[in-house]
Amino acid sequence: MIRLQKEESGLWVAVIDRPEKANSLTAEMLERLCIIAEEAREARGLVLTGTGKVFSAGADLDAAKAGLAVSPLWERLSGALARLPGITICALNGTVAGGAMGMVLACDLRVSVPGAKVFYPVMKLGFLPQPSDPTRLAALVGAARAKRVLMCGEKITVEEAFGWGLIDRIAEGDVLDAARQMAQDSLGASAEHAAAIKRMIG
Repeated sequence: MIRLQKEESGLWVAVIDRPEKANSLTAEMLERLCIIAEEAREARGLVLTGTGKVFSAGADLDAAKAGLAVSPLWERLSGALARLPGITICALNGTVAGGAMGMVLACDLRVSVPGAKVFYPVMKLGFLPQPSDPTRLAALVGAARAKRVLMCGEKITVEEAFGWGLIDRIAEGDVLDAARQMAQDSLGASAEHAAAIKRMIG
C-alpha cells in the first residue's frame, strides 16, 4: 500500500496507495514510509503523494484504537524527512488530516491540487500532536494560525493555506508533475551543492 518509484533523475516518489480507506495509515504502512525516508539519503530528492482524492486521513481508525495514534513512528518519519539533505516535497493529491500532517510539515515544500483541505483535530480527539509538529506549523504560519489549526480544529482550504505560507503552490494540472518541476533545479545541480544551499537556509 506504499509504492516507491525511483526515477532516473534521482528523485524518489513514495505513493500512499489505499484510496478505498482515504489513504489512512496502518502501522505497517507508516513503518514503510519511515524506512523510505531513512533510505532516501541515497536519493537526490523525495516526493510524497497519494492516490485518489485524499492524500491521507492519518491513522487507520482500528490501528489508532490499537495505539497507532500515539506511536513514535510518526515522529520517526517526520524527523527522517527533516534530516534529508535533498529536496523534499509533499504533493497533496487531496485533503490531509490528523497525524499525516506531520510528514507534510516536515517536507521542504508543499504543492496541492485545488479544493483540498488541511486539518489536525487533535483537540477534539483528545490526543497531543506529534512533538515537532506545533513548532514546524508555527514557523510556517505563525502562532495564532497554528492555534486555529491545533486548538480550534479548523479545516483550512489549501487556497487559504497558500495565503498563510503553509502551501507553496496550487497546481491546476497534475500535482506530481508540479512537484517534479519544483525539484528540477535541485536535481540538476550536484548533490553537494543542493545540500549546502539547504543547510544555509536552515
